[in-house]
Amino acid sequence: MSTSPLFMLAAPCQHSEDIKKSRFLAQAAPVQSPDEALAFVRKVSDPAATHNCWAYRIGQDYRFNDDGEPGGTAGRPILQAIEGQGIDLAVVVVTRWYGGIKLGAGGLVRAYGGTAAECLRVAARVPIIVSVRMQITCEFAEQALLKARLRELGADVESESFEADGVTLVFRMPQDVATAASARVVDITRGRVEPRWVD
Repeated sequence: MSTSPLFMLAAPCQHSEDIKKSRFLAQAAPVQSPDEALAFVRKVSDPAATHNCWAYRIGQDYRFNDDGEPGGTAGRPILQAIEGQGIDLAVVVVTRWYGGIKLGAGGLVRAYGGTAAECLRVAARVPIIVSVRMQITCEFAEQALLKARLRELGADVESESFEADGVTLVFRMPQDVATAASARVVDITRGRVEPRWVD
């Protein structure tokens, strides 16, 4: 997958298309775990439909299912639609009601992948911001200035503990400001405090 920004769906969404008399309905939702994704698949699948094909991606974890369509013509194109739209933490189910005209392998790939991609393309989305945690131990006199200057970068204080000789602070911040935050700490403390990154 690319390193371009990833997005997650802001809310469940759907999109339907009629292709050569077959009806395709894509339904997508934001999810945080495989169990949540599979629960959504069970919830929206129509037992009366010809096929309920699906895919999900949650970080490096992904699965897809062709639900009786020829191998590689449904689940994988749905997964590729999720990745192609730069979406993560999502599940997409494409339900097909067969209309009597065979689409062929290429037609199925285009129908499933295209319906899923269009559903995600028009969906409301929010950027996924990867955050990191930084721990520093500083003197009491530096605490207020460090907190103020790191807050300017979007860092939030997650915890602070007071010792006899100073304060230990843990900040959470967007990953893309980590280098600037670290440099700011070193600058303010004139090199006496070396930030430590914690999981």
